[in-house]
Amino acid sequence: MAADTGKEEFGIRDRREHGGAPMRHDDDGLVRRTERERVDAGIEDYDPDDVPPATDAEPPSDPTDTESYREEVAEVRRETEEGELYPLTEERPLPPSRYDRS
Repeated sequence: MAADTGKEEFGIRDRREHGGAPMRHDDDGLVRRTERERVDAGIEDYDPDDVPPATDAEPPSDPTDTESYREEVAEVRRETEEGELYPLTEERPLPPSRYDRS
């Protein structure tokens, strides 16, 4: 286990109090260290603090309802009408070349 910082190990000192006053123990720090030690020892599978909170995922949007999709459909229609795009057949076994486009 990695060495902890003194602040986390011994607590938090309130600088407004007398220098000889006892330090307050950091209960939250103790809980974090305990969880890490339990994971390191193999008692727990994971530290709950390392797991992001669960959220409800947004429902997937309809990709056909976007401007870019409509632009692509228009481009495919244009290429099909102009003979630039065609199905592969025995007469045309290769896809169209883009070299002649400027």
